[in-house]
Amino acid sequence: MTRIINFSAGPAVLPESVLEQASREMLDWHGSGMSVMEMSHRGKEFVGIAEQAEADLRELLAVPANYKVLFVQGGATQQFAAVPMNLLRGKKSADYVNSGEWAKKAIGEAKRYCTVNIAASSEDQKFTYAPPQSKWKLDPEAAYVHYTSNETIGGVEFHWVPDTGKVPLVADMSSHMLSRPVDVARYGVIYAGAQKNMGPAGLTIVIVRDDLIGGALPVTPAMLDYKVQADNGWMYNTPPTYAVYIAGLVFQWLKKQGGLKKMEEINRAKAAVLYDFLDQTEFYLSPVAKSDRSLMNIPFRLKNDKLDEEFLKQARQNGLVELKGHRAVGGMRASIYNAMPIDGVKALVAYMRDFQGKNG
Repeated sequence: MTRIINFSAGPAVLPESVLEQASREMLDWHGSGMSVMEMSHRGKEFVGIAEQAEADLRELLAVPANYKVLFVQGGATQQFAAVPMNLLRGKKSADYVNSGEWAKKAIGEAKRYCTVNIAASSEDQKFTYAPPQSKWKLDPEAAYVHYTSNETIGGVEFHWVPDTGKVPLVADMSSHMLSRPVDVARYGVIYAGAQKNMGPAGLTIVIVRDDLIGGALPVTPAMLDYKVQADNGWMYNTPPTYAVYIAGLVFQWLKKQGGLKKMEEINRAKAAVLYDFLDQTEFYLSPVAKSDRSLMNIPFRLKNDKLDEEFLKQARQNGLVELKGHRAVGGMRASIYNAMPIDGVKALVAYMRDFQGKNG
């Protein structure tokens, strides 16, 4: 069987060695006589899987001891509500940076619970850059400052960490979590859906500093209360067991690759292959400011958009799939997460060059 080259923004490509291992262990995990999908989440087998996954994630990110790591459900979108519910802690407002479609959704949800101050926005240029900190207008009395550190749809990535002083910094890192090292201690809360760079859909990672746990709004459902999740070892209810298992295999795979510093080197090299090509052609257009280009999600357009459907059709015929841009922005998008090999990016560039030669 020939596998396609999958540029999906999520659920996304997984390392082949992880899929192969999961296949071998499908019916009988380590001599247990059962699949991970059949295990009790409180049985010794799965508890061991869960503890190892959390330990490996902590090691990869060098998570300080005063942070809890929670494996929860509901996607990053559910955290749009969980963050204000847990972090307002008696305050009435929070600062948000409006950098794209996902930031807008986080802002919309937060408005249900508090006054939202738009500290900075890149909407004036159709979300094609990361607002520089010099333009931010932060409220020192805000409960927290929230930003989307990589916009999956727009392909904008913050390559720097905002300075918010004593106000807790919150980041939605869904589409670049584990693609490079992160100084966790700079943040109050980090959250990310797993289905882009860490594992299958159904799992969300939340990393929260201890002093921000407790004091949730009275209306907060138990499932969204960080204290309830932390006090129960993120097993207040049945967690997404198989997704945790696959994520754990991904964490082990990342360690075998050399950790996050090595992954950043690889990811920069992969992104350069595509960006260098885009920069030397006028047939394709790259909309994002060069300093803020994402290493994970690369949007581009054909100068003649009447060729879009033919471009996608021929791409599929060449085994290159999920290149259509998000419906909110159109165009094309190549998501090149950790598990995308550099040969996959080279194959895309070769196809794009050939398509340009025939249609330019």
